[in-house]
Amino acid sequence: MAPGRPAQPYRVSARDLNASGIPLRPFYEEPEPPVHRAAPGEFPYTRGVRRDMYRGRNWTMRQYAGFATAAESNERYRYLLANGVTGLSVAFDLVTQLGHDSDAPQARGEVGKVGVAIDTIEDVEMLFDQIQLDRVIVSMTINAPASILLAFVLAVARRRGIPFEQLSGTIQNDVLKEYVARGTYIYPPVPSMRLVTDVMAYCADHVPNWNTISISGYHIREAGSTALQEIAFTLANAKAYLRAAQAAGLSVDTVAPRISFFWNAHNDFFEEIAKFRAARTLWAEIVRDEFGSNDPKSQMLRFHTQTGGSTLTAQEPQNNVVRVALQALAAVLGGTQSLHTNGQDEALGLPTAESARVALRTQQIIAHESGVTDVADPLAGSYYVESLTDELIARARTLIAEVDAMGGAVVAVESGWMQDQIGESAYRAQQEIERGSSVVVAVNAFADGDQSVTIPILRIDPQIERDQVERTRAFRARRDAARTNAALAAVRTAAAGTENLMPRFIEAVDAGATLGEICNVLREVFGTHVARERIA
Repeated sequence: MAPGRPAQPYRVSARDLNASGIPLRPFYEEPEPPVHRAAPGEFPYTRGVRRDMYRGRNWTMRQYAGFATAAESNERYRYLLANGVTGLSVAFDLVTQLGHDSDAPQARGEVGKVGVAIDTIEDVEMLFDQIQLDRVIVSMTINAPASILLAFVLAVARRRGIPFEQLSGTIQNDVLKEYVARGTYIYPPVPSMRLVTDVMAYCADHVPNWNTISISGYHIREAGSTALQEIAFTLANAKAYLRAAQAAGLSVDTVAPRISFFWNAHNDFFEEIAKFRAARTLWAEIVRDEFGSNDPKSQMLRFHTQTGGSTLTAQEPQNNVVRVALQALAAVLGGTQSLHTNGQDEALGLPTAESARVALRTQQIIAHESGVTDVADPLAGSYYVESLTDELIARARTLIAEVDAMGGAVVAVESGWMQDQIGESAYRAQQEIERGSSVVVAVNAFADGDQSVTIPILRIDPQIERDQVERTRAFRARRDAARTNAALAAVRTAAAGTENLMPRFIEAVDAGATLGEICNVLREVFGTHVARERIA
């Protein structure tokens, strides 16, 4: 702001409604009758999935990372582990997410740009070089090719002599939200759901400590949904996965204990805390009352949280450190089991090592200096938080029932209804920013005119792509082509039939098949999904 220029009176009145449409009162008093919640660790787990929560152990501090090549990502992982990270979270480039090899025509210009490029089993061996897979929890944000990426990890573990029972981790594997929020789908919904349930069935028998799906509200929120829609649409998708598992002959108590969730931590501090509490309540009731679960582990909604990427600003990026700290605190007060904190520079590019370190330190300060981990559910009994929790529960039930009435989440996705609901919310939110009724500091308010970027930005050298292409082609040239072709033929036969595909994927990657080659076989058998054109 120019010297002597008075501050503008932004935000002259408080909101009457929050972004989810919930009426806000000037203040809150104890309701009649008073709210009574079960203790933490007791059904329906509103107050937390464990009685002692962080008094017993902290959440997993899991910094999402991956860029350029497997070797460079491995270096970042070992740096993070040395600085106190307790779990790895792998980001894949768009080429890998869409099931192509780095030398495919569709890959040109995108290799290694927003995540690590993975084509071959050698890439995965390098990605986890000097990392003990049986001692580190590994999460992988991958969806359409999730089963194949898991097969790569399992094949590497087998080469190292690690029993599958000793592996712990998560694959996102949530393709339904790809159709509505991210767009990195490959196959139509029905065969995509088969790939999900094949992973569930295989891991139940062979990789019992692996979370077979992480059902993501995060990307639904990033696409513009409200907190209410994030809850309702995510849980509606979760119900669709449970129904698919049942149709595949799997019981709810076989599948549900290894389901995890992935939520966004956005800016409305108290609504976010209430959102996590409401989601736990609803999931417990859905699994027990609608699906007949008898296992408390099935009824506990365990979740990872990431601070809101869409809330970060390129203007005055240092301000993002404050936004991330508040969002991370909301996640902790809401009872997350795992947390990623964004780097201050992620509106500009991939985080530098320094930004990643500050983001991790944010979690560590909350855990060890703030005192919020000393008791479970510190905000229980807050009249405002309890009111928001009840409002979100009731409104989310209504919205989930609306999805159920149209035939469930798959129908809601295929018809485009869910996408339209999210799009309308995103449009309203953008209008409020443009009108100035929703303040974004240093963007539409308090901008001083000098917003030049003063922090270093991570740049991906174009040579990275050329080197990755060369490595992939060299790998193909020296592999046993007959063995690879036989393994790919077995994948094609299995895909055309009904057998579980996971054993075929493991054998194929171990035989030298690339990610793109396996995905192309599935494209031939399953076809590809084309988004329905929406006409305004």
